[in-house]
Amino acid sequence: MDNSFYMVSLLVSIGLLLGLVASMDAGFRLGKRRIARTGGEDLPSGVGASEAAVFGLMGLLIAFTFSGATSRFEARRHLLTEEANAIGTAYLRLDLLSAGAQPEMRRLMRAYADARAAGVHDGTDIRLQTAIWDGAQAACRQPDAAAAACQLALPALNEMIDITTTRAAAAKNHPPPAIYAMLVLISLVSALLIGYSMAANARRSWIHILLMSASLALAIYVILDLEFPRLGLIRIDTADWLLVEARRAMGP
Repeated sequence: MDNSFYMVSLLVSIGLLLGLVASMDAGFRLGKRRIARTGGEDLPSGVGASEAAVFGLMGLLIAFTFSGATSRFEARRHLLTEEANAIGTAYLRLDLLSAGAQPEMRRLMRAYADARAAGVHDGTDIRLQTAIWDGAQAACRQPDAAAAACQLALPALNEMIDITTTRAAAAKNHPPPAIYAMLVLISLVSALLIGYSMAANARRSWIHILLMSASLALAIYVILDLEFPRLGLIRIDTADWLLVEARRAMGP
């Protein structure tokens, strides 16, 4: 899955790069035709303002999309910290349960921490959540169970379970595809206008065309990479050590 995402995002970026170069070249050709047809007359009034509006819109789209992707990336990493803390707290609260219930509950919690640290997505963590919750409820129904202890243990376990839903929702939280389509479209239109303005020169400035195209393609690639931090080159996997440390603190 990681390799396929990397290849798809790379192909999209290369395709955008080629599309931007082609748009600038097309704009240059259109500009040359206008010059040949009008004899080199100046552009009509208002053209500069129109170009500035398009370029400004492109800049705003890139800025807001990049800012949103960065914020979501940091939020997902922050949720990893919250989950590690929630698992550690819930494990410590098991001390409040009856002595007879603790061994099995600790075994389930260690298995659950292993599954979360490994990023298992086959339903193992859900089944373990159910077993942990059922075990805690059963322990709290025992005659020797302290009500105050259960009032502390159960909310901690509930928070540990709830944060998995929050993380799952955060992982699927992305801008609508229309935003990306609009970003690509505005980038291509901007490239066309840049090429059109270059027509006043005798020849194309390939260094400007390539640098501009590469910069835009790279910016959009980074945005996509930030939006899928488990698949691309920019990843939050480095934050998984928090879950590993939480599991290690539970012992063998």
